[in-house]
Amino acid sequence: MAADARQPRTSSRRSPPSPRPVIVPRRRFALPAAICALLVLSTMAAFRMVRSNGFILFDDNQYVTENAHVSKGLTGDTIAWAFTTTDQGNWHPLTWLSHMLDVQLFGMNAGRHHLTSLLLHVLNVLLLFLLLFRMTGALWRSAIVAALFALHPLHVESVAWIAERKDVLSTLFWLLTTGAWLAYVKSSKAVPYALMLAFFALGLMAKPMLVTLPFTLLLFDYWPMQRIALPLREHSGEIKKILWEKAPLFVMAAASCVITVIAQRRWGAVQTLDQLPFAWRVENALRACVAYLGKAVWPSSLTVFYPHPRTGLFTASAAVAVLLLACATTLMVRLRRRAPHLLFGWLWYLGTLVPVIGLVQVGNQGMADRYTYIPLIGIFIAVVWGIAQGTKENRALRHAAAAAAVPALAALFAATCVQTGYWLDDGTLFRHALAVNPDNVVAHVTLGLDLYNAGRTEEAIVHYAEALRIDPRHPEANNNMGLALARTGRLDQAIERFNEALRVKPDSARTLDNLGLALGKSNRLPEAVACFQRAARLWPDSAAIRFHLGIALAGAHRLPEAVEQFREALKINPGFEQARAALEGVRGTQEPGR
Repeated sequence: MAADARQPRTSSRRSPPSPRPVIVPRRRFALPAAICALLVLSTMAAFRMVRSNGFILFDDNQYVTENAHVSKGLTGDTIAWAFTTTDQGNWHPLTWLSHMLDVQLFGMNAGRHHLTSLLLHVLNVLLLFLLLFRMTGALWRSAIVAALFALHPLHVESVAWIAERKDVLSTLFWLLTTGAWLAYVKSSKAVPYALMLAFFALGLMAKPMLVTLPFTLLLFDYWPMQRIALPLREHSGEIKKILWEKAPLFVMAAASCVITVIAQRRWGAVQTLDQLPFAWRVENALRACVAYLGKAVWPSSLTVFYPHPRTGLFTASAAVAVLLLACATTLMVRLRRRAPHLLFGWLWYLGTLVPVIGLVQVGNQGMADRYTYIPLIGIFIAVVWGIAQGTKENRALRHAAAAAAVPALAALFAATCVQTGYWLDDGTLFRHALAVNPDNVVAHVTLGLDLYNAGRTEEAIVHYAEALRIDPRHPEANNNMGLALARTGRLDQAIERFNEALRVKPDSARTLDNLGLALGKSNRLPEAVACFQRAARLWPDSAAIRFHLGIALAGAHRLPEAVEQFREALKINPGFEQARAALEGVRGTQEPGR
């Protein structure tokens, strides 16, 4: 009986089967993996020439080649500087650290610096594809949007310009923040939420343009996540919860805006209303919104610098822009129920352009290709999903649209290859800029500087003269003309040009340094010393200015002060052999019996 008791009881019910592990078919991963590989290969191929390009004189020198801190690589002092400086009118320590890391690893090998930016762009392409695919489940639509983002020639500037590392770096953290937010929405766990906040903070430390990211998360809540619906007044409870979820992001964005305004004002990068009236800014903003769309469809006449048109609000171009933008917005709103992706994409485009549209004008450009790096994602999504929806009922149209995507992407690939080639060097880049617009002052000035550095001074003077014809008060054109005139021995004319540059930009340490050198050569040493002292106060970390001041002081027989300046120059740059030799020379003259 005991043995029988150990037998299992029989029952008419069938016992439930033991759970088996879920085996995901390999093909579910094979196709996305193949698409990722294709995106990587096509992006690397489109930008393959970037590794042969060098540094350019337009900001690359300020960010890398002539930056005393970045050129030292990663050290305790340079890391501390990265987190405390507002150099170049921004607080973006992560961007500085990325350049320092490149210098630490590759020295001044421009091709390797370019490769870093390209790899960041490739990562952005993959993240965009994977995020869209995870949110929507639409594999091919997500792939085409990612391919448009990868291959569009408007994005060449962000990838091929080393000084614009902040674009591709900040976008990486933009997409990582979005991915962490998506993980939080699906899990409601603390870890992805903490990652979201951390990635957003890092992104803001790469470029403050991420201040619009919380707005884009609200757009994702609308479509494709469908966590909120229109009209908003009927869903106040959900809206409050969603806003509260993003409240820390909005606070961080507001803090970043304050820091950025302070940094740009301290650097003197923000144009005043006297320099650029508000009506001009509004007109340019309206025109640029339409112009970017035009270049997205037909990417021709792209250039490194678009001069500000400086025209008033009541112009034909402003009226046309207002009409087109109003019609497009009205259409998207009316189609919001049938095609929410259209309103999503349009609001993404307009919203993410706000920080760079020029209402707060930084610099002299009217528009810039790099400003489209994030905004065009919205347009790409609206177009691709719009075409898919418009052709879903007609198989022939659907196949035709799919077939048309191939030559369209091939054309963008070819245009990107060509545009990347223009960034080979200063001469190629700025001659192309002048071919697009012969009245481009920045192109004349930078091309003139390239010729000046090559020893072709008279050719440089021709370009500087042309720049001054277009804008007689342009500070860089006057400064550079002064340098060229000083080299040819026309010191009085050079001093006049430097003084004209300082009338427009009185706090330019470089111009004060150049004026001091010209005055020194003219044996006007007391004036030269005063110029160098002003320059040193404005740019205390410049070893060259300290050295020039020391030379002028020594010439004025103020030897103890000269020794102090040579020591300061060597403290900033221990490898400054000219300063070391000058210091030893001054010490020698101070020794008894010599």
